[in-house]
Amino acid sequence: MRNSYGKLKRTIILRTMEATILTIFVGAFIMVFFVDGILQDGFIDFFVRAMGVLGVDTEAAISLYRLIFQRNKVIIVVIGFFGLFIFIFYMTLNGLTKYIDQIGAGVENILSDSQEPIHLIKELQPLEYHMNSIKQKLKQREAEAAESEQKKNDLLVYLAHDLKTPLTSIIAYLSILDGSEKMPEDERRKYTHISLEKAVRLKELIDEFFEITRFNLQDIALEQETLDLSMMLEQIADEFYAVLMEKDLSCEVETEEQLIVRGDPDKLGRVFDNLLRNAVAYTYPDTTIYIRAVTEGSMVRIEFINQGPEIPEKQLQLIFEKFYRMDHARSSQTGGAGLGLAIAKQIVEIHGGTIAAENCDEGIKFIVMLPKVE
Repeated sequence: MRNSYGKLKRTIILRTMEATILTIFVGAFIMVFFVDGILQDGFIDFFVRAMGVLGVDTEAAISLYRLIFQRNKVIIVVIGFFGLFIFIFYMTLNGLTKYIDQIGAGVENILSDSQEPIHLIKELQPLEYHMNSIKQKLKQREAEAAESEQKKNDLLVYLAHDLKTPLTSIIAYLSILDGSEKMPEDERRKYTHISLEKAVRLKELIDEFFEITRFNLQDIALEQETLDLSMMLEQIADEFYAVLMEKDLSCEVETEEQLIVRGDPDKLGRVFDNLLRNAVAYTYPDTTIYIRAVTEGSMVRIEFINQGPEIPEKQLQLIFEKFYRMDHARSSQTGGAGLGLAIAKQIVEIHGGTIAAENCDEGIKFIVMLPKVE
């Protein structure tokens, strides 16, 4: 793009040359035809008469004329040519103001809500391209911001509804317990257990509200250290033992030895915890979740594989977006804030890695790639 404005440069040079040549021709014509021609005698007569009015005699006036004009003729001519050049160049430059007007109109177009593309004259076509590119990017960012805000607003509506559901149940069951002193012990334990489950779910939803706030207001900072991923993945799987047993699931961890990476243990732990929790939420009962980790070149490849319903390809490309939730994820049992995978993606990327999801044989595979420490 170094010579993108060649036409504009050539136009300005040509205009300058035009002003210079016009000055030479006009100045020469005035010099020959008027100053040294028909006006010369007339100007001398005018000067002598003017001096006579002031009381100067003819011979003294002629001497004064020679002293002022004839001896300084070169200087006067140069000054005259310079003044003429400035005047002509100024008049020529007025024609160049159309470029400034065009640029101003283009800037106004960028700042306006107009959908019309920016059109500039040929000399400014490179600038036209850049302006349209800037306008397109600004419009795209506005659309993305509006879409994100709409997703957030929709999500808040879903969460508000989900908050109301367990809270209503808790109040109902506690009211029954409070008003029935002679209730059988088995029935009382049942209602107490249900109330506890609803209260736990209510806490999870409240935590999601705080998660939304933290995601928007807080940058993720890393406290890195050397980590053995094999041990970390084994530990995370062990921590899910009770959750897996409750849903009649099992988890198998298959990793190479000494998979060493450099990262923040809390943040990476959060990523793997989220992926395993996601696998548990959307897997078929009585199935196995697989966690695998192997070396792949200079990277470590970590896979979380579950057996569950496939995700349509279009939705598969969106699951890492902030506040995105698939329609079947809006229930009070599994619906999250749509932030878990978005935060996981951000954490992985600031570790220099990547995260992706794909459909596999009767299930979903999440793939995390992290740089390996040699």
